[in-house]
Amino acid sequence: MTVSEHRRTRGLAIALLALLSLPALSNTPGEVSAAAETQFLFAEQRHENIAELVAQFIQKSHYNHVAVNDELSSKVLDFYIENLDRNRMYLLASDIEYFERYRYQLDDIVKSKPLDPVYEIFEVYQTRVRERLNFALTQLESEPDYNSDADYQFDRSEEPWAENTAALDAIWKQRVVNDALSMALEDEPWEKIQEVLGKRYTGFLKRLDQVNNDDVFERFMNTFAHAVDPHSSYLSPRNADEYRIAMSLSYVGIGATLQTEDDYVRIVNIIRGGPADFDGQLKRDDRITAVSQGLEGEFVDVIGWRLVDVVDLIRGPKETVVRLQIIPANSIPGTPKEIVTLTRGAVKLEEQAAKSDIIKVPREGREWSIGVIEVPGFYRDYRALTNGDADYTSVTRDVKRLIGELEDQGIDGLVIDMRGNGGGHLTEATALSGLFIDNGPIVQLRNSIDVKRSPPQRLDDPDPVARVAYNGPLAVLVDRFSASASEIFAGAIQDYARGVIIGQQTFGKGTVQNLYSLDQYFRRDDDKGFGQLTLTIGKYYRVTGESTQHRGVLPDITLPSNIDVELVGESARENALPWDTVQSTRFSAGSPLDSTIQYLTSNYVERSKDDPNYQYQMDRIEAGKRIRDQKTVSLNIETRRQTREKELADALERENERRMALGMEPLESLDDLDEDDFIDVQLDQAAKIVTDMAAMRQVDKTPAQTAQVLP
Repeated sequence: MTVSEHRRTRGLAIALLALLSLPALSNTPGEVSAAAETQFLFAEQRHENIAELVAQFIQKSHYNHVAVNDELSSKVLDFYIENLDRNRMYLLASDIEYFERYRYQLDDIVKSKPLDPVYEIFEVYQTRVRERLNFALTQLESEPDYNSDADYQFDRSEEPWAENTAALDAIWKQRVVNDALSMALEDEPWEKIQEVLGKRYTGFLKRLDQVNNDDVFERFMNTFAHAVDPHSSYLSPRNADEYRIAMSLSYVGIGATLQTEDDYVRIVNIIRGGPADFDGQLKRDDRITAVSQGLEGEFVDVIGWRLVDVVDLIRGPKETVVRLQIIPANSIPGTPKEIVTLTRGAVKLEEQAAKSDIIKVPREGREWSIGVIEVPGFYRDYRALTNGDADYTSVTRDVKRLIGELEDQGIDGLVIDMRGNGGGHLTEATALSGLFIDNGPIVQLRNSIDVKRSPPQRLDDPDPVARVAYNGPLAVLVDRFSASASEIFAGAIQDYARGVIIGQQTFGKGTVQNLYSLDQYFRRDDDKGFGQLTLTIGKYYRVTGESTQHRGVLPDITLPSNIDVELVGESARENALPWDTVQSTRFSAGSPLDSTIQYLTSNYVERSKDDPNYQYQMDRIEAGKRIRDQKTVSLNIETRRQTREKELADALERENERRMALGMEPLESLDDLDEDDFIDVQLDQAAKIVTDMAAMRQVDKTPAQTAQVLP
């Protein structure tokens, strides 16, 4: 049987299953018609060729030389189902039971067999989504009752799968009521609510029909790669082009990285130097619910849209306005939506460069000057360097220049701010470390080829003859979004006892990825292309032999943060590569800072007790945690309105307590709040800690670093 004949036979078999009303596809006659409308999707020959090549790469080139076997197949099935229906709002328990027949087959089909099961699973999911949305549309025929005593459970990720259609009907009745109630709380009339939700659900159905063979294949192969480790991925030809555009920073947009999650488009990252960064209102984990063109344009509801369609809507000509309706990060359903107005523009590379400032800290009758250098990324202009430009841009050069400028102004200490720094060029990580550390190793690297070889490759300070650029009191400020190259730098400063690490446990990304353009491995007979594979091929280790993978860098002094380490970071990903160790390498460290850190911590804790800004930050963190822990909301409009009013009243009370403690006038409304009234608590505390270090050094008259040879 030829491949095309096999696919036609499979198509007839799926149609026959629908007509026979087997449990895996339908439970009632009404569901049969929904299944029959589903567009037939299938794996093309090039998809099967790509899958086979990806399996070979994973087995031969991945850091762990992962075996594509039954164990991986089982994990892939779970990941694929979760990817399709993470919140368990569509699929039935009978569907999950039906999918079990493929638990130990997915490895075989990726390596050498037709990908039919992948498309069959998706078609079942597609049928269930159609059923749910059609049911939701029937619920809009009359206005719902907003006086229910019931609670809607919006987080069902850990709930059992629904046993039958009736159970899903009950869930979706509440879902529709909640969607409508969220708008009713904004005083929208029922006719408007009916129109918006009708367009939302029908739009979701329309986009469901637009899913093509490539979309299904990418979704599965990306899930397959993620089951190996979180940083391995597959992108279809179209999304590979989107990735290249984003990496070139040449597009015109808002300067944010987006991702779909549970029918919402979520802000993953704010790109330094872009419009969203300049504006400052858009934050990580905000969810976009609607998009408007211009200042007067009508908002288009984008809940349930495909990511590429939302991106197309947000992009536009330079200097034009786009408005985003968002649900703020960590908000529960029904939270009042906010409007963010942005002027589209190109990402400005110069705005991503390191910047400096000086914080004045009054202490004991004098003002201490603490220099701050913000390092947003580890950048280097390789094109200029390759072309022989002696003035090529690099973060190390910029920081060295800024240190000189700060010392000319007479700073007493220095904070290197690496919060939110997701990494960059490895060469810059080692070079930047060399500005603060004398000649020596910075990091160790082991790749998939050397995974069984000892010792790993040692990467030293690339400019060993250069003098240390700064040897005064030093702190490195990090948070949970400090990753990769940031962790190499922070780890080196900590291992050499050159400075104090302050803030939050870092992300824990201690792996190296390689990008493979798959077009080069196939002869192209058309213009479709084959996409790209990103694969983890190496791992970083500190000079002590400890990996930064999974654990990250633990701060010497922990500061409060509203970033939840249980939800963000490598350790929050169930299939992340583990922490491990290799043999330490020979290096010269400064005198241990244990007693110094103990003294600094004691001062910081005592000082923070009477700091209104610090206490305010702690209260906000606790309030955010309460919201994150909530999994249900009331379906009673008065209860919801009272809850919202109480949250706003509590927030106003917290703000006024802070203001009165600081001798500021209280506010009548949060609408009167000026962002300039806030202080960066983490940076403020870091500056005060460095002031303590400077005061200690002045008293002790001891050098900042004393070499000590380790065995």
